[in-house]
Amino acid sequence: MAEQTWVRLVTAQTPTNIAVIKYWGKRDETLILPVNDSISVTLDPEHLCTTTTVAVSPSFDQDRMWLNGKEISLSGGRYQNCLREIRARACDVEDEEKGIKIARKDWEKLHIHIASYNNFPTAAGLASSAAGFACLVFALAKLMNAKEENSQLSAIARQGSGSACRSLFGGFVKWIMGKTEDGSDSLAVQLVDEKHWDDLVIIIAVVSSRQKETSSTTGMRDTVETSLLLQHRAQEIVPKRIVEMEEAIKSRDFASFAQLTCADSNQFHAVCLDTRPPIFYMNDTSHRIISCVEKWNRSEGTPQVAYTFDAGPNAVLIARDRKAATQLLQKLLFYFPPQPDTDLNSYVIGDKSILKDAGIEALKDIDALPPPPEIKDAQRSKGDVSYFICTRPGRGPILLSDETQALLDPKTGLPK
Repeated sequence: MAEQTWVRLVTAQTPTNIAVIKYWGKRDETLILPVNDSISVTLDPEHLCTTTTVAVSPSFDQDRMWLNGKEISLSGGRYQNCLREIRARACDVEDEEKGIKIARKDWEKLHIHIASYNNFPTAAGLASSAAGFACLVFALAKLMNAKEENSQLSAIARQGSGSACRSLFGGFVKWIMGKTEDGSDSLAVQLVDEKHWDDLVIIIAVVSSRQKETSSTTGMRDTVETSLLLQHRAQEIVPKRIVEMEEAIKSRDFASFAQLTCADSNQFHAVCLDTRPPIFYMNDTSHRIISCVEKWNRSEGTPQVAYTFDAGPNAVLIARDRKAATQLLQKLLFYFPPQPDTDLNSYVIGDKSILKDAGIEALKDIDALPPPPEIKDAQRSKGDVSYFICTRPGRGPILLSDETQALLDPKTGLPK
């Protein structure tokens, strides 16, 4: 086998996810076991996803990885855990078309090349590591012919990044914290698929695409060690919320869904403030967006939009339907118009049809927007939002069979 020069590669695409009941805090740092269950919505991979190509060849002399075009080290424990766990589950592979045969025992000796690309900012609080590790594990499992179902794979992806386990399914997903010490029962299950509640529209306000000051890993460790509020949250509050959220999702009860989502996001950030030293993930623009949504929801008498913020300042806004999403976008563009020289197509990305519904075809249409009636003396803040992403709940990971979509050269196994 070593004398041959073939390259076998697999390319996968995996969505990111946003938690509506948050995961924050680990009871085991190495295995990444959480202190509570969590629930997330998977975002449409057309707008937010990681694409990963994995390749194997007898000519590779070491494992290597490139992220967004730049080579990074694979020496970290999280990457090594994922590689080791999938190698342990590898099976025989036979590719008749290319004349490749790999026996199960050969996987221990063969090296892997990995190239990964995020179509959204990395480490900005948009769950890039979740999509990244989920995609890595899913692609490696396909490359090595591992037979595990996605729930079992989620327990491996969890060891790379906790929330990665939830990106192995579409729709709404629950990460069960589990009870065993080895983490074998800490895995993700799908609650409903993306078609179950397809009225929902999601608008993300990217307030900052800079890397955050306090990483999630460091933040969680400090919170677990110093916050009394976290203990109360994990033991008393979240278990009840999980039951209520599952019911709200299954019955498509938006009023309950919105109330739970906003309350849980606010409590997560309260727990961060209760940490020593306190952690500030949101900023003034984040707070203004919350105020805008709260005032609108109150004026309507029933929630139109739910907001949630992960470990970063970016707002994920979930509108109850297309009409509410259109009104929301109009309000957001009124409050946070682009700078005068901005290209509208790069300011609102993703599903641009909402722009059309909102009657906005050029920057002058944003300038002409009327102030929202629910807020007196509404101020406009140009440039406080970098851009908006319009999306929806989406499907889970898929394989991309077209070699032109691969990030590695099928002849050399190096980045294209």
